[in-house]
Amino acid sequence: MQRIVQVSLNRNPWSIEVDAHARLEVYLSESAAALASDPDRDEILLDLEQAIAEQCKRRLSANAAVISMAELRPALEEIGPVNPSSSAGATPGSPTASSTPPLQQISQGAWISGVCVGLSRHLSLEVTLVRVIAVVLLFFTDGAALLLYGVLMLLMPFAPLDPQLPDPLSIPAKAREWTEVLRAKLAKLAR
Repeated sequence: MQRIVQVSLNRNPWSIEVDAHARLEVYLSESAAALASDPDRDEILLDLEQAIAEQCKRRLSANAAVISMAELRPALEEIGPVNPSSSAGATPGSPTASSTPPLQQISQGAWISGVCVGLSRHLSLEVTLVRVIAVVLLFFTDGAALLLYGVLMLLMPFAPLDPQLPDPLSIPAKAREWTEVLRAKLAKLAR
């Protein structure tokens, strides 16, 4: 059984599977960050949402009503990443070149703190795959992977929260808060 959430793309309601929703959130937050200094940011993001909705609708089978990763992945690949230097002349749907995104924790769409979501964005992998690898490592390393996760939580900076995306759920929000408090205390001890 797959969990489904309701989203608004270009102010129209859509049903989307949770994994596809997490991938879409990452894509839109990267796009919003890339367009942070663009004065037409909001208009470009709405056009981008419209292009995503059209691409997914085109890929949905006649009896399907829910966007899955099977529809979303090729739609995002066809649209391509947003490049801020060429965003003024680029239209959604035309691929643009991009560099590797920075390694950051992404609280929005996270389950714990955002390490897996950040790694998936940085490595251009699906977040589900990164989470599965993390769980497998947890069992094969007799829990040492949990220590690695904690270290990454402390070392990886947090991506800024995107006001257009929903706030992190209670666990990622608390993990972010605890991590920032712990970092501040460790910085005081280091002085």
